[in-house]
Order: sequence, then C-alpha cells, then structure tokens
Amino acid sequence: MNKNSKGFLFWAPRVLGILFILFVSLFALDVFEEGLGFWETILALLVHLLPSIVMTIALIIGWRWEWVGALGFFAFAIWYILFAREREMPWGVVTMMAGIPGLIGILFLVGWGKRTNE
Repeated sequence: MNKNSKGFLFWAPRVLGILFILFVSLFALDVFEEGLGFWETILALLVHLLPSIVMTIALIIGWRWEWVGALGFFAFAIWYILFAREREMPWGVVTMMAGIPGLIGILFLVGWGKRTNE
C-alpha cells in the first residue's frame, strides 16, 4: 500500500468522525428554545448530547484501535435505524444519519485490516 492511501485510510475516518460529531451536536442547541429553567436546560442538553458523547468516546479509543472505532460507529448507525423506525422518520434522514457513521465505520475497518495485514 502506498503512502497516500495509507494516509487517507488513517485520516479519513477520524476527520469525518469529528465533522459528523459536530454536526450531530448542533441538534442539541434546540433545547435553548424550549424555555426551560437552568437545571432543566442543562439536563436536556446532556441528554441531547449523549449520542455525540458516545461517538466521541468511540472516536478517541478508535484513534488507536481502529476496530473499536468501527464498532462504535456501526453501533450508532444500527441504533439510529432502530430509533428512526419507532418514530417513522423519512428514509432520506435515516440514510444520512445512519449512512455516514456506517461509512466511517467501514473506513475504520478497512484501515484496521490494511494495518494488520502489513
């Protein structure tokens, strides 16, 4: 494997993971429009940020052990599909919100597979 593809397989899942976590975290900002008190807002913000927190932990651990990053992002994708199914969300939203972490998981998995085969 050449140096460029090795660098891509290292950085692509990490950068995409950071960008996706930031994107998902933006949805937590709607708690400030609910007119809650201080502690209720803090609690609601924490609950809304739980997926971002879990994915951040998976990304931090996956930075060193790619298979953990793959597992964490695949788990989020599966969880989101099940979550969306209960709420009958549009398939375009489900595809984006589960497809991107699925792609990140695949990139982590391919990077791990290439690294272990060297």
